[in-house]
Amino acid sequence: MHTTAPPAVPRAPRPPVRADGLAPLAKTPVLLIAALLGSALLLTSGHYGYFADELYFLAAGDHLSWGYADQPPALPLLARLAETLAPDSVVVLRTPAMLAAVATVFTTALIARELGGDRRAQTLAAGACATANQFITAGHFLLTWSIDPVMWTLVSWLLVRWVRLHDRGEDDDRLLLWAGVVTAVAMQVKLLIPAFWLTAGVAVLFVGPRRLLSRPKLWWGAAVAVLSAVPTALWQANNGWPQLRMAHVVSSETFDLWVFLRSATDGAGFVGAVLVCFGLWRLLRSRELRPYRFLGWTTVALTAIFALSGGRSYYVAGFYGLLFAVATVELQRRREERENSRWSWIASPAYAVSACLAVSALPLTPASAVASSNVLGRGSLGWQRVTSQVAEVHRNLPPEQRRATAVITHDYWSASAIHHYGPELGIPRVHSGSRGFGYFGHPREGTDQVLYLDGSREYLERFFHDVTLAGKIHTRLPTYYDGKPIWLAEDPKQPWDSLWPRMSYMSLWGP
Repeated sequence: MHTTAPPAVPRAPRPPVRADGLAPLAKTPVLLIAALLGSALLLTSGHYGYFADELYFLAAGDHLSWGYADQPPALPLLARLAETLAPDSVVVLRTPAMLAAVATVFTTALIARELGGDRRAQTLAAGACATANQFITAGHFLLTWSIDPVMWTLVSWLLVRWVRLHDRGEDDDRLLLWAGVVTAVAMQVKLLIPAFWLTAGVAVLFVGPRRLLSRPKLWWGAAVAVLSAVPTALWQANNGWPQLRMAHVVSSETFDLWVFLRSATDGAGFVGAVLVCFGLWRLLRSRELRPYRFLGWTTVALTAIFALSGGRSYYVAGFYGLLFAVATVELQRRREERENSRWSWIASPAYAVSACLAVSALPLTPASAVASSNVLGRGSLGWQRVTSQVAEVHRNLPPEQRRATAVITHDYWSASAIHHYGPELGIPRVHSGSRGFGYFGHPREGTDQVLYLDGSREYLERFFHDVTLAGKIHTRLPTYYDGKPIWLAEDPKQPWDSLWPRMSYMSLWGP
């Protein structure tokens, strides 16, 4: 009896590979994804108004310095430049954040390509990045965590590329020098990336490639990064290292291990959360990815350090692009091994759901309907109303009394708003002891009366002999300030040089 073998299923043709061993760059789909993300961010960037921290950067930009109590100088400088080019334009101010999000999409696709990803893998990695809540949200606001992740992603791409070329016997140590330059730029935004390098260095010692640490241009790049941080370090030293106190404040405000992990997972997005977990697992276990395993252990170690030390969940966002790329490339390998996978159809609906969920993170609801849990939304509402009501109380003072009255707020958010909107309403200057705003100066000596927004009578009576209620804030919006008191505090108990350090603190809302 003769049996006929079933016809062989033809293997799908492999994509062409260039002489450098890489698949062609998926230019069209990645460009389309990046364009869609950039368009969504631009179209919604003017909604609600400035977020409080953006107003703070504008205020800090009017006090340009090599350093600030809570951050390096890059974002205040960017805010100053945006305000100079297009005064009072939220869209222009937020353009760097949008560009950073778009650049992260491109760089994620490049990492996938370096790891052996075909056009499909590159596209899926870029799509995961574009639908991650982290990048949708951060791309809408000019914040430190809008810019910092793209720097980590760029460094990851440069390291992955160096390792791949090194394994081919084609060392290009210029990549390591460029990694140092990117690190230098990142250190002007946030002093976090040294933790990446220190942890990666330890991981390389344990799992390789150890030759990375012997490359002179790696250390030249390190020297560039260190030199770039000298002005900020000198400012910190001259001002008592407030950044160290800021780290303690962050820990006290956010320490909750499960909240950290849940927020970090949410930040990756619907599809991204799965890819992050799968990508990390494969980065630690895959034989093909053995040369890059040090990046997996760097991710594990830093996530643990940030989580256990009370860091913020977006500190790990710089790893998302790398893990998205690893995951999509590993899925490609499985698809090629199994030829026709019955699960290949799931990508399209999963990405569609992820995109819909990500879009919901944009400011599309009316201002009056912003949820109380939406910190970024609530922090973008009502600033002109808050300022106008403080200005009204200030304006109702007798003229001779008004000229001698300083305006102080209990938090740097409202101080930043009054700094921006107050001059047109008769408040030329505002003060606050909150965080970095406290370093912008105190009321001039001889000022014996202040209008103080928020705080309590008991708190103010520690510093003034007479404290009376002068008004209350009513914005009719879901802000943090409805019902907050405006106090008239008179006759300070000490000169301002002695009083101001006692009224200054690194927390947002104060004691």
